[in-house]
Amino acid sequence: MVRQNLIGAPDQPKQVPRAGAIFMDLFNQTIAEIKISYSHKVKPSEQVKVTCSNDAYTHVLPLWTDIDYIENFAVLLLSRGNKILGIRNISTGGQSGTVVDVKVILQAALKANASSIICLHNHPSGTLKASEADIRITEKIKKASTLLDISLLDHLIITSESYLSMADEGLM
Repeated sequence: MVRQNLIGAPDQPKQVPRAGAIFMDLFNQTIAEIKISYSHKVKPSEQVKVTCSNDAYTHVLPLWTDIDYIENFAVLLLSRGNKILGIRNISTGGQSGTVVDVKVILQAALKANASSIICLHNHPSGTLKASEADIRITEKIKKASTLLDISLLDHLIITSESYLSMADEGLM
């Protein structure tokens, strides 16, 4: 019978490894190292401030590709002072819907150290009416983000011509 110590050498007396030795050995084996990063090129003094739903719509609309063709869901990440830290596309779907994973939204918010978020998705049909699915996902995002002390300020449904603010319409 062959004995192995904690480091893995056979037939040697059991040794107690240094604390860092265990982790170094693990990372050289089969456990993936996780890296979390967020970078921006805009100075805080030059970040755009969002004061209302129209501000969010105005700043996001020029960035939204295929707005009249394919449904997309994105999240606008905001600082404590409601300045835009960035925007993250969460999902791309088809002409009539897209799948939204709340974990991906919160991952982006945590990665950017956002204090609040505004969710956005487009309706390629041009309809500015929140569906039951839109209302349900908004409630789910709101509950989950509250647990992490991240405020969901609004959920905009946008088209190339206008938008609907679920906060302004009392749907949140």
